[in-house]
Amino acid sequence: MENRFVSKNETISMQGGFVLINIAYAMGQGGGAAGQGAGGFSALIPIILMFVIFYFLLIRPQQKKSKEHREMMNRLKKGDRIITSGGLHGRVTAVSETTMTVEIADKVRVKIARGNVSQVVQSSSQPQEAKKKKG
Repeated sequence: MENRFVSKNETISMQGGFVLINIAYAMGQGGGAAGQGAGGFSALIPIILMFVIFYFLLIRPQQKKSKEHREMMNRLKKGDRIITSGGLHGRVTAVSETTMTVEIADKVRVKIARGNVSQVVQSSSQPQEAKKKKG
């Protein structure tokens, strides 16, 4: 094993064909961002920017959709035609605070949780006959 002095900051060692450079030399002196004194607030700007982007692209639209779903569930009443999250189509026959009864066929009624309603197809305030006249 032979060590020879190349310069003040570098020592090269030949061991089994590998060249090992002194750690202090590999890290460099004053190069890149470390030498410019970057840090503090300027290092936080990309992270803050990512949070702002996530808020406007993910969090805010989800909150808006959740609010619309909550309002739709509060407007449900007897006679509305609905689709559940499981895909059942039916007409609301009774509504309570946490559950509702849905008629899915003639004389076939099921009780479901109010949160399982995915959309209102036709509200009881808009009769089917009025839609037929328009179309």
